[in-house]
Amino acid sequence: MSRTFPPVSLIGVPTDVGAGHRGARMGPDALRIAGLGEALLARGVDVIDTGNVQGPANPWTGPVDGYRHLDEVVAWNRAVMDATAAELARGRLPIMMGGDHCLAMGSITAVARHCQQAGRKLRVLWLDAHSDFNTSEVTPSGNIHGMPVACLCGIGPDALTKLGGDAPAITPAMVRQIGIRSVDPEEKKLIKDHRVDVYDMRYIDEVGMKRTVEAALEGMDADTHLHVSFDVDFLDPSIAPGVGTTVPGGPNYREAQLVMEMIADTGLMGSLDIVELNPVLDRRNRTAKLTVDLVESLFGKSTLMRD
Repeated sequence: MSRTFPPVSLIGVPTDVGAGHRGARMGPDALRIAGLGEALLARGVDVIDTGNVQGPANPWTGPVDGYRHLDEVVAWNRAVMDATAAELARGRLPIMMGGDHCLAMGSITAVARHCQQAGRKLRVLWLDAHSDFNTSEVTPSGNIHGMPVACLCGIGPDALTKLGGDAPAITPAMVRQIGIRSVDPEEKKLIKDHRVDVYDMRYIDEVGMKRTVEAALEGMDADTHLHVSFDVDFLDPSIAPGVGTTVPGGPNYREAQLVMEMIADTGLMGSLDIVELNPVLDRRNRTAKLTVDLVESLFGKSTLMRD
């Protein structure tokens, strides 16, 4: 295909500090072993692997005031924010390879600041089984990977909501969530009160994936930066078992491919998170290989040449 994509920088973030299961820290290397960089190079994309950012070890302790590992989460997200900002400043498309989903606070904060400085609009597409809109008051676990969207929208501790200086980094109106099928009871009320735009699996079942993605991408134009935050548990566990928080009833392979191809068709994706891949729970790196396949579709792979 003739479509071209900006140069890509892979950023490894090997930590599971925000999760409830150990193992996501090995996600970056699993993606490398599955050939993510080579797959994008084969598509004609300019790719560099910047290596892994560094941060504190996972102390694996219980919650304090409703948060597990808050100091460590802050440290990792600052590192992610700085690494993402550096690649954006170089005119490159950062791919943050997690690691758990708490790390999206760092990447999206950097993207939001970049868009603000450039005078561009931001749309965040959150592909996930979970809304990740918990707070310390309503979380059943204290795991911060269940809180990043709330924190990005200014709901949470100052150390996270003001990661980039000002709070909030984004507004709920910038977010579209697809594939949601597991929301904690009190989290449902927060989502409703803040009017987060959620396309859950019932909506997808009723109208189909094509209309869902069209609705989620509606209103974007050439001046929009699209950030895709792809939690691998977005996928049905029958095809993607290598995650710590599996939820049955997610998108199948063909539906997931359609999502990625429709995102690619916009030509607006400017940054990407890949998170929650847990090789400890995978089968012969099957989930990592599937993830690479789907990311290829984000970069224009399709069955036929299409206008």
